[in-house]
Amino acid sequence: MHYAEYKTILSAKNGMNLYRGCTHGCIYCDARSVCYQMKHDFEDIEVKQNAAAILEDQLQRRRRPCMIGTGAMCDPYIPLEEELRLTRRCIELIERYGFGLAIQTKSSRILRDFDLLKAINNRAKCVVQMTLTTYDEALCRVVEPNVSTTAERFAALEAFRDAGIPTVVWLSPILPFINDTETNLRGILDYCVRAKVRGILCFSFGVTLREGDREYFYAKLDAFFPGMKQKYIRAFGNAYECDSPNKTRLYEIFRDECQRHGILYKPDDVFEYMHKFEQKDLQMTLFDMAD
Repeated sequence: MHYAEYKTILSAKNGMNLYRGCTHGCIYCDARSVCYQMKHDFEDIEVKQNAAAILEDQLQRRRRPCMIGTGAMCDPYIPLEEELRLTRRCIELIERYGFGLAIQTKSSRILRDFDLLKAINNRAKCVVQMTLTTYDEALCRVVEPNVSTTAERFAALEAFRDAGIPTVVWLSPILPFINDTETNLRGILDYCVRAKVRGILCFSFGVTLREGDREYFYAKLDAFFPGMKQKYIRAFGNAYECDSPNKTRLYEIFRDECQRHGILYKPDDVFEYMHKFEQKDLQMTLFDMAD
């Protein structure tokens, strides 16, 4: 871990990342790609030390509240967050100034901030985004070794469902020849239906690989799936997009199940929902808080 000073936190589209790097160890992580120009080891987390102060200044300068996003490039609930509580401090500011929040994670550690997320959702809108890729728990431990299991993430989704906090699932990536099965997809979709998620983001049934990411992924394939790297090389060469040979059938199942249960599944529709700021009726908010 090391600290760094930054001049800005919010992007032009009101997204933020409080850390750079990750220790979850997911074998497919695109954030390892060289194109992101990370100048330190990926597991040597860079902490944006002055993030909360900058965020407060930027929120105060906004003319009107909007949705703030976080978690796209670095999970806000890596283990370091237990000690540093940087994510929590920033969420406190978002709640204090009346903004909405769209937060993405793979960790049930997010439940620690349940009180703040509920407070934001009482006044505006808080959307919790949870990544689910692998229904089988043993396989999940290989593919995503240092993070909450899929079952633990599902339990978190249930807790948010019961609190009336909307959720979205990121169903990606799906790894060709590893978890690109109907059984895996139906297991995850069953979790989504039971958790009453508002939307599921699935851009394709496959994985993307590029310099930095590909080398790490292939090393893990050699370690845990002997012969699989050669299968990828034969099937995809150096392609960026590595689509499952089962993608057509998997998409049909995905689309049909989402339509059957009223779940948003077209990416534009899901993003429109997450980006739309909603101001709750003050009288109703006070009534909810009294409960």
